Amino acid sequence: MSKRAIYDLHYSPTPNGWKITIALEEMGLPYNLKLVNLMKGDQRKEAFLKISPNGRMPALVDYEPFGEGSKPLSIFESGAILLHLGEKTGKFLPSDPYERSSVIQWVNWQMGGLGPMAGQLSHFVNYAPRIAPEADHSYSLNRYRGEYTRLISVIENQLKKHKYIACDTYSIADMASYPWVIPAVRFGVSLDDFPNTKRWANELRARPAVHKAIRIAKVGSPAKSASKEEMSKLFQPSKM
Repeated sequence: MSKRAIYDLHYSPTPNGWKITIALEEMGLPYNLKLVNLMKGDQRKEAFLKISPNGRMPALVDYEPFGEGSKPLSIFESGAILLHLGEKTGKFLPSDPYERSSVIQWVNWQMGGLGPMAGQLSHFVNYAPRIAPEADHSYSLNRYRGEYTRLISVIENQLKKHKYIACDTYSIADMASYPWVIPAVRFGVSLDDFPNTKRWANELRARPAVHKAIRIAKVGSPAKSASKEEMSKLFQPSKM
């Protein structure tokens, strides 16, 4: 008999969304997919803001967070979701206290470094040239590409010492970083310059759960298909 889905995942097929589909698929947890259309502004709707006060996806609703009969719990921020799922299931979050600490540190490193810098680089590679074609974006591109490259080198140095990012076992730290390594070539960074990172990325890409997770609700690139008006709406400041 199939397991009952006790999770609602509010999701859009982006690197931040993929972190959570990877975790749910790897952990074998059934879930209901709630698509968030970023171009139409679903992330700014009142119902979504009750789940994710920052107006960003992914967000997760766990209907049995502390066992059967417990009240539902809404969780926003992908790092917090990964840690919740790891703690709850005991999967991909080591019990060894040193390895566990390392995994938590590297999840936070991704949230505070790799993700934000890659996100800014993505903006100036994919969106800014179409939103403001008359502007010179070279400084921004060089700034964020340089920092993204530096952060990839941090991963590279770590993978010289361990098979995976945080330790020698696959963990939520790898799930956090991998989606933001996928677009390296599109960002103008070759993984040929980072052989350990390339080995690691290829290994994760071959995992069936990862392969499935990054194809869930996959659509064409919004940067290519969206209108200028839609992209401007996507990045305009919102009132919470």
